[in-house]
Amino acid sequence: MTHVDAIVVGAGQAGPPLAGRLTAAGQTVAVIERKLVGGTCVNSGCIPTKTLVASAHTAHTARRGADYGVSTGEVSVDMAKVKARKDGIVLGDRSGVESWIEGMPGAALIRGHARFEDPHAIRVNDEVLTADRIFLNVGGRAVVPDLPGLSDIDYLTNVGILELDTVPAHLVIIGGSYIGLEFAQMYRRFGAQVTVLERGPRLTPREDEHVSAAIQDILTAEGITIVTGASGLRFTKRNNGFEVIPYDGAVPIAGSHLLVAVGRRPNTDDLGLDRAGVEVDSRGYIVVDDQLRTSAEHIWAMGDCNGKGAFTHTSYNDFEIVAANLLDDDPRRVSDRVPTYALYIDPPLGRAGLTVDQVRKSGRRALIGKRPMTRVGRAVEKGETQGFMQVVVDADTEEILGAAILGVGGDEVIHSILDIMSAKKPYTAIARTMHIHPTVSELVPTMLQELEPLV
Repeated sequence: MTHVDAIVVGAGQAGPPLAGRLTAAGQTVAVIERKLVGGTCVNSGCIPTKTLVASAHTAHTARRGADYGVSTGEVSVDMAKVKARKDGIVLGDRSGVESWIEGMPGAALIRGHARFEDPHAIRVNDEVLTADRIFLNVGGRAVVPDLPGLSDIDYLTNVGILELDTVPAHLVIIGGSYIGLEFAQMYRRFGAQVTVLERGPRLTPREDEHVSAAIQDILTAEGITIVTGASGLRFTKRNNGFEVIPYDGAVPIAGSHLLVAVGRRPNTDDLGLDRAGVEVDSRGYIVVDDQLRTSAEHIWAMGDCNGKGAFTHTSYNDFEIVAANLLDDDPRRVSDRVPTYALYIDPPLGRAGLTVDQVRKSGRRALIGKRPMTRVGRAVEKGETQGFMQVVVDADTEEILGAAILGVGGDEVIHSILDIMSAKKPYTAIARTMHIHPTVSELVPTMLQELEPLV
């Protein structure tokens, strides 16, 4: 039995930086990782997918060369080279995190599956570690629904699809939300036929209906088939792939590859949390307070496993909150942050705060500003005028309630609005700011000067 000051279970986005802060404070730390250091982001999330998105964008731009007066000839995609580029970037990032942990004085990186034996003891392989404090950063994994015939199909999740080194003839995707749509556009640009099957009445149900409609327009314009209302999925294996019936009476759809992208679940079912007195909710997420402490006062949960956000940036912010409270006497809280994220189709969607529908349902008086990207000079110059930007403001406090920027640079531009929201400043703080021309950001003040009542 070995005793350390702290145990960090999981080497994703929150675990390693917390280990760094703890060891810098003179504490001994054991970092336990059962699979790949770097977690979802480095190995099967942000880094590999956005690397593939970059390759797909390059192929798409090359095909549009004539629109810019540039002759490119026939464009082909060497998927093996695309994958090799992705693998190289992932390996470099993973190795960097491993070296970082291994170079921390007082830290030990232990490979294996962690399970609680009691509130302060964790078994890894044949070793039992005890600690005064324990931090859980165990992440999540893809949900695979129980659908008729699915178990007979060689389906892919967001992990398996990253290993493809050839372009599918016809990629069928179950799930019309963020992960599914990024892969849909990506593989369409690589040259695959792509069909998206969404159970609900529209794509991206978290977004406002007009945002979802605009996203669908962007994807269908590139030749992606969208099938909504696919609530009766049934699969049949075929020699060259499979067939799927999306709903009763529908014509079967033949596919060569199937991606299941219907959501994720936390990796909390095999940790022995009951032995530690750590409470989970009905979906398996670890219950935490506003400073990420669990029902066991010496245990904290960070990242995807706590239900407070399923993004790299929320996980890293979780680390900052925990470190601030423990080491800096700085009482930071989860409730202080403004919800924000992006959908990385092209053009991307940047989101912050409330949707228009949420503001309407709140009953508060509000103002709205909206501008199509066709009226953004930078977008016109780049030949990328799809989408729009919109913002919703509280009519009484003048604080920005939410914003959506679907268009070129939307994932970057949203931050100028997010910063004002986080600072709790009135919208006039940015409406009266001089921005650089020509940029997409320069139209944010203009949009805020043209607010109208939200009806």
